[in-house]
This record gives sequence, C-alpha cells and structure tokens, in this order.
Amino acid sequence: MYRITPVLLLFLCGPILCAHEIGTTRVAVLLQDGRTYRVEIVTDATALAEKLEASTGATLPYNMRPSNMSAPALQSLLVNFDPRFRQRIKLSFDGVEVHPASTYSVEPPIDSASAAAATIRLTGEIPPNARQLTWMFGWTFASYAITTRRSATENPATQWLEGGDTSAPIPVNASAPQIDRLGTAIRYLALGFTHIVPYGFDHVLFVLGIYMLSRRTRAVLVQVSAFTIAHSITLGLSMYGIVAVSPRVVEPMIALSIAYVAVENTVLSELKSWRVGLVFAFGLLHGLGFAGALKELGLPRSEFLTALLTFNVGVEAGQLSVIGTAFLLVGWHFSNRDWYRKRVVVPASVLIACTAVYWTLQRLSLI
Repeated sequence: MYRITPVLLLFLCGPILCAHEIGTTRVAVLLQDGRTYRVEIVTDATALAEKLEASTGATLPYNMRPSNMSAPALQSLLVNFDPRFRQRIKLSFDGVEVHPASTYSVEPPIDSASAAAATIRLTGEIPPNARQLTWMFGWTFASYAITTRRSATENPATQWLEGGDTSAPIPVNASAPQIDRLGTAIRYLALGFTHIVPYGFDHVLFVLGIYMLSRRTRAVLVQVSAFTIAHSITLGLSMYGIVAVSPRVVEPMIALSIAYVAVENTVLSELKSWRVGLVFAFGLLHGLGFAGALKELGLPRSEFLTALLTFNVGVEAGQLSVIGTAFLLVGWHFSNRDWYRKRVVVPASVLIACTAVYWTLQRLSLI
C-alpha cells in the first residue's frame, strides 16, 4: 500500500516537465500585389533564444542566459543568432528557396503573466511569374497558425502546421482556399484537448482536486458539471468581447483556486452544497484563462462558432481523461480502502496546494 502515493505523485508531476507552447508562435504572410512579400513571425523571445543557444551546444554564463535578459539584450542576441535562425526556416516560390532580408524586435512583457514577444520580419521581392509559395518553420515544437493575405484589408486564409512541417502550396495571386468546417472542428478539438493534456498542468491539478474530495461518482460528476457550465459561460463571453479581465488578475486567481480546493480536501471528507457553488465560481475564473489561451491561438472568422464550440469540447474531453486516468490508476483499486484518504488524498492534496501557492507567488512576481 505504501507504493500508491509515489505512483500518484509521478502522475501529478510528470506533465510539469512539458513546456506549454500552444499559442506562443504565429506566422502571417502578406503578398503585396504579387510583387513583394512580408513574413511576420511572432513568438516567445526567451524560448526562441534558449532554443537557438541550445542548438549551438554552448552554455552561456548564468547572468547571460536568455531567461535573465532584458528585452533589448534579447533583441541583440537574436540578431546575432540570425544565421542559425535561418537554418530552420524555409521560404520557397515554385520549389526554389529564397533568402529574405530580416529584422528583429523584442517587446517586454505586458504583465507578470506574459512573456517577452519577439517579432521577426522577413521581406523580399516575389520572383517573376511565381505561382505559389511554401513555408517551413522549425523553431517550435507545437502547433501554430500561418495566415495569408494578398492585401492588408483581405480576410486571411489560415493553415495549421506542426513545428518543422512544410505548408501546403499557397497561391501567390489567387485567394487560398478556406479551411472547411470539419477541418476546423478537428483542429480546435485537438487544441482544446492538448490545452489540458499535456500542457495545462494547472487545470489538471484543479480537476484532480475536484476528483479527490469524494469517492462517490455522483459527487465528482456534480462538481465537474458545475465547473464545465461555468467556464463555458466565461469562455464564450470573453471570446465575443463581452467580458475582459487582465491575465495579471486571472492567472494568480486561478492558482489560488487550485490551492483552495486542495486545502479544503484535507479538512472535508464529503461534498458540501456550498462546495459546488465555489467550484462554479472557480469555473468562471478558469474560463477566462481558457479564453486567454484561445485568443492567442486565434479563431478563423469564417468558422468562429465552430472553432469556439469544438475547443470547449476538447477541453472537456481533456478533463474527463484526467479523471478517468486518476480513477484507473488509483481510485478503482484503492478508493474503498480505509487508508485511502490518509495515505493518498491528503498527501496528494498537500502537494497540489504547495504547487499552487508557489504558482500564485510566481504569477504575482513575488518570487
């Protein structure tokens, strides 16, 4: 029985090793009058600098590492890394690679919950009589969107790519085909799921906190239903621009909600009616967090509602997978044992609470 808690701790701690890269990279292509092109890459400046540094095999001194640099210093570092940066990007017209001019700029974080943003602009002339272009970007490990316009006022066409993949051919003079409804649904369903598993470690801990309070399936489902309804409300309101709250407020509050649920698990053994109300209130808060991530990902204008709904369904599927995994690993075999609460629920809840308190202080820039 003493092996159970280490197994649960491994299940809890494993995802924290994964970097949450969803939404940190966007690529926009502007093909102006069939004569010139501009590719604008927006990405996490620190993460990009760290990848570039790692690719050299060298280790910088602690005070010169990207995570400790100011925005101007990061910008200078990226400029110096330009030859290496170009090794994992490829822009081709009719299969012939071109070599654009490049500029780098880095903006400091807008608040404690955001990262410094790097904007890399690649510009040049379109070869005469070129019919189509292809694009490849190998400096991200996650999904990213590439949008294409032929004028600044045109509605963009969007493709979703995995890091290192080459895009489908993009017509130079004709509008690119819009993504179909089924393709949009599949893509945003997957993005919603991966926002929970494996990238949403904070949301995973909150769902586990809900799961561990009671051994009864009905009690778990009541809490999950309240959480689902609540975050669906604020996700929708935020995406339609009706509600807007700064990440500086939302992110620390999400961390505090995780800590509260975990601490409450150590003093309660059964679901109370007011607990459901609190979970609903916390769900409203988490919905604002989901909206922040979805705004970073972007929604196609032509299939806005489809993308919004399927992203939310993906989030629910991710949450249910967390509960199902916890049940199969621990609850199914051990939840009816007398020692289950003392040796599994309480230690795991304490671990979750400590992690959440650390995140709270971190997101408030106190550590």
